[in-house]
Amino acid sequence: MSLAEPSSRLLILTGPSGVGKGTVLQALLARYPQVWLSVSATTRPPRPGERHGRNYFFLDHQTFMNQVARGEFLEWAEFAGHAYGTPAGPIQSRLRDGKTVVLEIEVEGARQVRRRLPTAVQVFLRPPSLAALEERIRARGSDSEDSIARRIARAREELARAEEFDHVILNGDLNRAIAEVDAILQGMMPTSPGREQGPNQSPIKGIKGDGTAGQGRSG
Repeated sequence: MSLAEPSSRLLILTGPSGVGKGTVLQALLARYPQVWLSVSATTRPPRPGERHGRNYFFLDHQTFMNQVARGEFLEWAEFAGHAYGTPAGPIQSRLRDGKTVVLEIEVEGARQVRRRLPTAVQVFLRPPSLAALEERIRARGSDSEDSIARRIARAREELARAEEFDHVILNGDLNRAIAEVDAILQGMMPTSPGREQGPNQSPIKGIKGDGTAGQGRSG
């Protein structure tokens, strides 16, 4: 897939939990305010400082599963005892408008999106080692020992799938990782400064209705 294709406007950033996806994205979004970041939904409780509608749409389990049944998620999966999903409607709307969209999700979700939107550009962020990843997770101070063990076990499986993705970037040096993802994102941006126009993205396969999430709709 060529990054110059105007339809390739969805960048998916994935990798094991704790690898630094959010940190990389914060730096890029500060540089490119015109890029739209998709907000995921989850059944896990908010961590300190997280806000509904900004970091995640925090839903109870029944509400989440009702939205799954209505076909409102582009992808969804269960991870570490909680469900996570991506509301499809807002992404579809912005791709139709020619916007550049970034989606930060876990590896299984990224694989689902590949089947629904094969033109998406997928970037896998990997840690220097599993030991380094565990250290980062522990530094957050928000996970139990059992949760950390599950995350590391899952990370081992996810790292084995890294080569499935378009780009694999090592997050050993944060500035270098940001620069590498930046270069990929720049290749997806409109050629005229300040413009976000382009052909309509093909409809997402299998979405029912307008695909929007009832609670916490991101508009």
